[in-house]
Amino acid sequence: MSATSAPRHVEAFDHAAGSVAAGVPGGATGWQGTLLNIHIAPAASYEMEELAEAHCVAGRGIEGDRYFLGTGTYSPKPDTREVTLIEQEALDALARNDPPLQGGSIHLAPVDHRRNLTVRGVPLNHLVGRRFRVGEVILRGGRLNFPCKYLEELLGLPVYLPLYNRSGLNCGIERGGIIRPGDTITLLD
Repeated sequence: MSATSAPRHVEAFDHAAGSVAAGVPGGATGWQGTLLNIHIAPAASYEMEELAEAHCVAGRGIEGDRYFLGTGTYSPKPDTREVTLIEQEALDALARNDPPLQGGSIHLAPVDHRRNLTVRGVPLNHLVGRRFRVGEVILRGGRLNFPCKYLEELLGLPVYLPLYNRSGLNCGIERGGIIRPGDTITLLD
């Protein structure tokens, strides 16, 4: 895919999970989180690189990332994956072997988990079908991200089961802009 043609993304609230959740009141409220890290990779299986800031483009993703460029492993399968997030709390739990689903603790650095944004204090599982702000950018929670055997193969670690139900959130970008580590994350609706 050329750098000028856009990959085919599914709008977050058009995704089956996002469309159902958007019409149902609820979810966690009263929280405020923080963006800890930003990572992108130019193509499938490439090492993730950390950014000091990122330009998020509505309907596309993070400039320079594999899913912005259409060069990601799952790019041929249209889905909501303009931006992916994971909770630092899930990584901390893996390091504690909590719950004990593998032989011992697993230490995943933010550069390892293959998600774009590492956040703290953000209840990602409650943000399907919800709008929230990261700095000046507005995201729409489309669907939960599930761990895959591909990630296990890349890392050489048994992360599939320990990350089940806490592998992050796939989002669409409603309003683009610049994000930076340290940006505040808040619920909009």
